[in-house]
Amino acid sequence: MDKAQLILLGLPIFLFCSDLFNLFTPPPPKPQPQRPHQPPPHIPHQQHRPAAFIPETLDFPSQKTSGLGGAIGYGHTVEINFCVSCSFKGTAVTMRKMLETAFPGLDVILANYPPPAPKRLLAKVVPVAQMGVIGMIVAGDRIFPMIGIAQPPAWFHSLRANRFGSMASTWLIGNFLQSYLQSSGAFEVHCDGELVFSKLKEGRFPGEIELRDLIGKTLTRPGTLAGSY
Repeated sequence: MDKAQLILLGLPIFLFCSDLFNLFTPPPPKPQPQRPHQPPPHIPHQQHRPAAFIPETLDFPSQKTSGLGGAIGYGHTVEINFCVSCSFKGTAVTMRKMLETAFPGLDVILANYPPPAPKRLLAKVVPVAQMGVIGMIVAGDRIFPMIGIAQPPAWFHSLRANRFGSMASTWLIGNFLQSYLQSSGAFEVHCDGELVFSKLKEGRFPGEIELRDLIGKTLTRPGTLAGSY
């Protein structure tokens, strides 16, 4: 057995062990946010009596409060449903931080948007088909007589002629199909149950300013403000 055959044989075994390890390994705990320690401000010693200080409240556009006295984000929920297998999590986290900063008190929830049921079912069938094809390549000469086929078909001999390449190709193609079937390509944003942006309909991601304006218009509607109190 030369070096190329050893590599082709070891690659599927390594990928299979890696998938098993990732399947049974629990997810790491979420790190707790740590606030940097800030030393107290230094107040220089003054000989004369300081004048009375009257604090002034700055009016930021993103922190305007409603006429009922609370920040417009309180009592409202924004849910961002995105495709986890499509690596959209970074974009979703960025949007959540932006919305929490623009609308203090707003509850932003991140959740996975699953693919349709047929694709989920096929994604579960692919690993079984992978192992079946690999098992057939390895021990097909004993499996076919057990199921009543005395002479194996021609395609079996073609796969058996280059068994290591066939096993590696089967594993790689199966992983690609499984990843494709598990992806939904979605990035859907709901505000209090109302859809405000859909990547499935628009075919693109929302801009940060665009999403902030859409959420702001939804929160400042008279009916929305009245329903939060």
